Amino acid sequence: MRFPEYNQHDALGLAQLVRTGQISASELCEAAIERLLKVNPQTNAVVTHAFDRARSFAAQPLPDGPFAGVPFLLKDLGAPWAGVRLTGGSRFFEHYVPDVDATLVQRLRAAGLNFLGRTASPEFGLVPFTEPELHKPVCTPWKAGFIAGGSSGGSAAAVASGVVPMAHGGDGGGSIRMPASCCGLFGLKPSRGRTPIGPLISESWFGFVSEHAITRSVRDSAALLDATLGPEPTGLFSIEAPATSYLQACQQDPRPLRVGITALPHMPGTLHPDCRAALDDAAQLVESLGHTVEPIELGISKTEFANDFFASVAVALTAEIDLSSRLLGKTARSGDFEADTWVVNLIGRQTSARRFMNARQNLQALTRATTRHFEKIDVLLTPTLALPPPPIGSLRPHGFEGFMQKVIARLGLGVLLRVPGVVEKSVAEVFKFMPYTPLANVTGQPSMSVPLFWNGDGLPIGSMFTARLGDEATLFALAGQLERARPWTDKRPPIHADA
Repeated sequence: MRFPEYNQHDALGLAQLVRTGQISASELCEAAIERLLKVNPQTNAVVTHAFDRARSFAAQPLPDGPFAGVPFLLKDLGAPWAGVRLTGGSRFFEHYVPDVDATLVQRLRAAGLNFLGRTASPEFGLVPFTEPELHKPVCTPWKAGFIAGGSSGGSAAAVASGVVPMAHGGDGGGSIRMPASCCGLFGLKPSRGRTPIGPLISESWFGFVSEHAITRSVRDSAALLDATLGPEPTGLFSIEAPATSYLQACQQDPRPLRVGITALPHMPGTLHPDCRAALDDAAQLVESLGHTVEPIELGISKTEFANDFFASVAVALTAEIDLSSRLLGKTARSGDFEADTWVVNLIGRQTSARRFMNARQNLQALTRATTRHFEKIDVLLTPTLALPPPPIGSLRPHGFEGFMQKVIARLGLGVLLRVPGVVEKSVAEVFKFMPYTPLANVTGQPSMSVPLFWNGDGLPIGSMFTARLGDEATLFALAGQLERARPWTDKRPPIHADA
């Protein structure tokens, strides 16, 4: 294995080696490609290779950025990269090649990152596992056959298996934090408007989606956000710039914080004992560091929240499919999509304007109520997920439910979706794994999953911390303190490039 010290450094550490001439960007590029080719047959994390482009970039004069020459991967959803295929995990986009770079991609490139390719995503990022029919299912490097989470599961698996020190992710309902939890990594969803989403769109999922990265170290996430934050002319949302750099914030302990804790799911779901143990462990660690931890009741109506969030996503998907049809110049048909995607699309098409606006108003009221809780606390501590990473395939509809979903999708029997209880039952099933993460997407608050706990089966279980809108600095300061108190960056899963 060339450059065996590769995984002893985070992204900032590798950039420092390049900057001081201890290794070249080309050598780093080849080391990352070698690692990718070794472990990807086991994880299925990377679905598009761009090795020639990466080698060419490494051979040229590098941008003067904090990550000059560091190998990186883009998720196969969002963040268009001109000239490289972007499928969104869908057969409908199997041959789509964008001709423009996303604003975020431009900023990542200016930071010096060298893109090796794209990582797997479920179709349109809809589900919390990465098992697209277009590609092979992605597993967590901690246990073969178990999920890596979604929708940034490919990025998380690539980082955890030692291919790259960090990779791009997007989070519309937990899609950075869920795979970070499943793969034993650090994952922060920034505040709404903190990072750019354009220039081809002005918002995604009504502002639920924020893009950033999944990393091994806290400081890499902080420095990357420093390099990519800021508004863009075409974006609908912007937020006040931070008073200090996030890299500086994560290197200093925070003041004593008021931490509210709840184990109660925000949506229908039951907390697994291992996830409860992880939450209790995180609370004890936080208290030992001098912070105050007290129970808090958010008073959320679980079923109403789940149904309103799902209705919003369904309408967003329908609009996205219509926009995609115009972009590609072809009609969207059920056979171009996975059955569950098409069913959600049908639900979106049957959602009335009145129902949609009621959902939006309910979610805005939930945002106002949640914001008021943060007048009494600095940070909210919850589980990231309600379950440890389950086996691949276990979260998909099975039996009669799976059969009916396929029938509805393929035959277009949308009338069956109007039968009382059909949609509600499916919604409850969708969120039983992830009843905590969507809240921060609705409120726009920054939220992070921190890898502090592994269960008896050797599977990682994240703990989630959420702060006030715009207060990533507090999260980074707390994350840095937690990382120093209980380091995780040297942990290596069984599926790893150095194994």
